[in-house]
Amino acid sequence: MINEQIRDKEVRLISADGGEQLGIMSSRDAMKLAQEAELDLVKIAPGAKPPVCKIIDYGKYKYEQTRKEKEAKKKQKTVEIKEVRLSPNIDTNDLNTKVNNAKKFISKGNKVKVTLRFRGREMAHVQQSKHILDDFAKQLEDVATVEKAAKLEGRNMSMVLAEKR
Repeated sequence: MINEQIRDKEVRLISADGGEQLGIMSSRDAMKLAQEAELDLVKIAPGAKPPVCKIIDYGKYKYEQTRKEKEAKKKQKTVEIKEVRLSPNIDTNDLNTKVNNAKKFISKGNKVKVTLRFRGREMAHVQQSKHILDDFAKQLEDVATVEKAAKLEGRNMSMVLAEKR
């Protein structure tokens, strides 16, 4: 809220230069001080008792805030989830290839979702196939930890691996 939008009876005022407190006063007096300085009265902490207002140039304040938000966004790191699909009758060399792919994904900072797909009659041997996911996790235990344990969801059994901290 700025200028006339501030409807509180009393506000705690902070000056434009240096940020020293000018004390608690009526919002009308604070508005007069802001007009004398040819600046805006901006409510900074509306939750405080009494609300905190500051005499500043509103356009400049808005610009600074958007710049800070952009900086924070730049520093954010998005984590992608890469998927590795396996089948219950996978051979050891194929499994090793999939493990190497997963290692690459994890080294780049991504999470890996390992999915074991069951087709047709393979659904009868779900429990015997769980060891494939366990072996997969065991081969990657030096670089990754199991974030979400193996769980059967419909015709797929999946687990999520994340980089070891």
